[in-house]
Amino acid sequence: MGTLLTILAVLFLALIIIIPLVEKYAPRGESRNYGNITRWFIPLMMLLLVLQLLRHYFM
Repeated sequence: MGTLLTILAVLFLALIIIIPLVEKYAPRGESRNYGNITRWFIPLMMLLLVLQLLRHYFM
């Protein structure tokens, strides 16, 4: 249990340090086109479901 709490504490501290750095140095005013990502979202989710089903039955 102690190891888990140590890992969680390290991850929490890393987030406290990383998030302000990313916000500070991220480019501003750029519009991103997410249309390409959303087009692949549903097929990839279906593939994930099929792979999980196969893993459940054969492993």
